[in-house]
Amino acid sequence: MGLLNDFETFCSNILLDNLADMKKTAGEIAKKLNKSYYDLDSENELHMYIVGSVGRKTAISGNSDLDILFDLPTSIYSKYNAYSDHGQSALIQDVKNVLKEKYPNTDIRGDGQVVVIAFNKYTVELVPGFKQADDRFKYPDTHDGGSWKYTDPLSEQSACAECENESDGKYYDFCHIIRSWKNHIGVKMGGLLIDTLVFDFFNENGCFVDDSEKNYLEILQSLFENLKNQDKDRSYWYAMGSNQCVYNSDKGKFISKAKKAYNKIKDLTIESDNANKVLRQVLGNSFPKAEGKTEKNARYVIAKHYYERGATTEEFIDEKFDVDIRYDVDIDCNVTQDGWRPFLLRKYLGDNLTPLRKNKKLDFFIADTDCPQPYDVYWKIRNVGAEAVSRNMVRGNIVKGSGMHHKEGTEFEGEHYVECYLVKNNICVARDRIEVPIGKI
Repeated sequence: MGLLNDFETFCSNILLDNLADMKKTAGEIAKKLNKSYYDLDSENELHMYIVGSVGRKTAISGNSDLDILFDLPTSIYSKYNAYSDHGQSALIQDVKNVLKEKYPNTDIRGDGQVVVIAFNKYTVELVPGFKQADDRFKYPDTHDGGSWKYTDPLSEQSACAECENESDGKYYDFCHIIRSWKNHIGVKMGGLLIDTLVFDFFNENGCFVDDSEKNYLEILQSLFENLKNQDKDRSYWYAMGSNQCVYNSDKGKFISKAKKAYNKIKDLTIESDNANKVLRQVLGNSFPKAEGKTEKNARYVIAKHYYERGATTEEFIDEKFDVDIRYDVDIDCNVTQDGWRPFLLRKYLGDNLTPLRKNKKLDFFIADTDCPQPYDVYWKIRNVGAEAVSRNMVRGNIVKGSGMHHKEGTEFEGEHYVECYLVKNNICVARDRIEVPIGKI
């Protein structure tokens, strides 16, 4: 029992829960393509490869994409390679049209290197490719007039499986844990980058074969220390197995987020009374609450009462939508008061250690996002502290916004916070949080 059991429960809670359905979908697509390109009535996934995070076994619950690769006959390559130009685009369109026969009422489009099938439950991104003698795949790229490129997902899957075996079953767990962390705190971090960094970490540290409960916490502490020490100016890393370049497309934002996570957990031990609470703050609400805590004194009883009273009103985004962070969103707040010059909250918090004063007007807004429209905006206002509880104003409910702004006021003391979520196709794809500390006066 103890913290090891809580880690095991957590890892079980976040496992991909619709793999069977994804495999069924891949089989249906394979059957259609096999009939069209091989004249085969195949009931299985012949010529079909599940790739991406699902194929590497590192995807978690809420994963919104299924990446698959279909191996086409070499005659198809010869046909489209003979085009003087735009042969790759023609191939993508041909595969799209075949799949449109199977799914006439589904949004299907060609997008650069893939055919995108937008099911309600998840999106399939299919790469039409040609398997090579070395098990790599040649695939079409429609950009800049068209070209052929290579990918090596099978080598990546093999490397992941080998690391899982050498780490005594821990590699997949920590790929899942880091995904849960990135979804919880809202950092755009590609799945292949996560798997590569965790792979490098395990190999640099002898794969951590100790199976004790202390070891799980120590691995997490060491892993976040490793992530926070990455070079934010580094352009790319080499993926495990394939050695393809995995680019740092978000200017290393994950590094500063990892530093905050490390600072929160670095001093924890398996005996720490607050271990579960802190781990839930870092990893999300799927991490179990502590059990069996004794009510030592009257102060604890009162604190527990206030906490439970406040907690009853709080909602969590992962209980309303699947969460799969794919975009950045940055929120800020314009602070105003009659007779005072307006200022931005983030700059104020960076320059000052003192909380805001009461009776100010707060205009929260989306300062920047790379998420393409359309999407819905949701806001969460969480008031913290004894005064919020006594006034029955803890709040914490998640409400759909009417635009890019949300207005509040500084009414009472406490370490409050505001969160913003972008929801696209019923999936939370971006989130951000800003602290709102308010003083006594």
